[in-house]
Amino acid sequence: MPNQHVPLLPNNYYHLYNRANGDDKLFRSDENYWYFLRRIKKYILPVAHLWTYSLMPNHFHLFVKIKEDSVIENYYKIKKLKEFDTRIQLISDFIMEQFSNCLNGYAKAFNKMYDRKGALFMDYLKRSIASDDNDITSFIFYSHKNAVHHDLTDKIGQWKYDSYQALISTGKTDLARAEVIEWFGSTQQFIKFHNQPVDLKNRNKYFD
Repeated sequence: MPNQHVPLLPNNYYHLYNRANGDDKLFRSDENYWYFLRRIKKYILPVAHLWTYSLMPNHFHLFVKIKEDSVIENYYKIKKLKEFDTRIQLISDFIMEQFSNCLNGYAKAFNKMYDRKGALFMDYLKRSIASDDNDITSFIFYSHKNAVHHDLTDKIGQWKYDSYQALISTGKTDLARAEVIEWFGSTQQFIKFHNQPVDLKNRNKYFD
């Protein structure tokens, strides 16, 4: 099950998930979705490779690979204007700080835009580490099947707030497209895999 206490460590893959508090929505307009993605680019991409994402009206899923420790330590030095001291700071704390800044800033802007008060997100950022190849494939697949799972679309590729179309295109993207496509062998194999019928109801080990 997703756990908010799993540390985010270099070179590991994680499924990350959070949802809106109560019956509220995280995204009420197109601009909300795009603003959230801009915050991901600003805060998360310096420390993680974004493999997939799925933004639903009241929750989101991200699948990332945390970057190498040397890359993160160098970014820390640039951002903080000081050397990374492993004796007093865990690298996982700095990684988590980046994710927290992303979400907290979004919540603050969202509340201001809609004259809203209180917590926007229900809880801490939930995460599950991908422990084997099957987990990685499952996390990628579900990111793109999520809209179908929630009856927002009839098939994969129709929801404009997930990473599927960007991964099969040749346009510029901030996603780790080459790595994702290589994982499946080719773009054609990626599409073929996503076209197969899969029973999502038996996958609640990881997903909502």
